[in-house]
Amino acid sequence: MDNSIYYYLFVLAAIVVAFLIVKRVASCLIRSVVLLVVAAILIYVYYTYMR
Repeated sequence: MDNSIYYYLFVLAAIVVAFLIVKRVASCLIRSVVLLVVAAILIYVYYTYMR
């Protein structure tokens, strides 16, 4: 139970940081690609370490 709380906090922090970085740097198309890559990495981490 405790690991899932840390995982959700990590996911939330990763989404916020990725959004802020991409918002300042990239255009709309690149922003979409980067957010998809971040989502894919988070899904990979979830299925690899949390299951």
